[in-house]
Amino acid sequence: MLAALSGGIAIYLELIGNASGYALFKPLTTILILSLLFLTPKTNRTNLWNMVLAALVFCLLGDILLLWPAYFVFGLASFSVAHLLFASVFIKLERFQFQGMALIVFFGIGTGLFLWLKQDLGDLMIPVALYVMVIVFMAWRGASLYLTQRKKAYAWIGLAVLLFMFSDTLIAIDKFKTQLYWSAPVILATYWFSIGLIANAFLKLISERKQR
Repeated sequence: MLAALSGGIAIYLELIGNASGYALFKPLTTILILSLLFLTPKTNRTNLWNMVLAALVFCLLGDILLLWPAYFVFGLASFSVAHLLFASVFIKLERFQFQGMALIVFFGIGTGLFLWLKQDLGDLMIPVALYVMVIVFMAWRGASLYLTQRKKAYAWIGLAVLLFMFSDTLIAIDKFKTQLYWSAPVILATYWFSIGLIANAFLKLISERKQR
């Protein structure tokens, strides 16, 4: 509830152009979502817990870096590390499960988007291409969890990776193609909902394993 309130305030401040307030509440919202992990008892904080926490910390760092356009590439790098950590967690949960149809879908979406944006990327072509590959890999691994085992927590993760890709797609369109006046609240809401789902899914998985 605190994260939702903080996120709502951040979106409002962004819409009215209050840069200083937005710069405060944007990272605060991510911090509140990240803090959900600390509801886990210390005895259950495994290596996977550390990896999820690290991924969310890199998301937080990316949030801060993207507040300044000059640090856009560094923001991409930070989120790329977060995606690789998320993907590693997804693989460790159920090992590497090859889901060919999911790979085709996500690879097709990522490739299509990149080719559409390519002529507008300029010097950022290589960083964006690398980022697209990383987020496609992360989304594929997250969706593969649910396609492998239809657990509720995995459904949350599957939805989360779709929302993350959707949020980043809007960022790319807004930055490189055409400005979307409604993009900011949708980008922020889907992004925070995404990482919130991942955090809650992980808490649920820990709870289920503890009960066994």
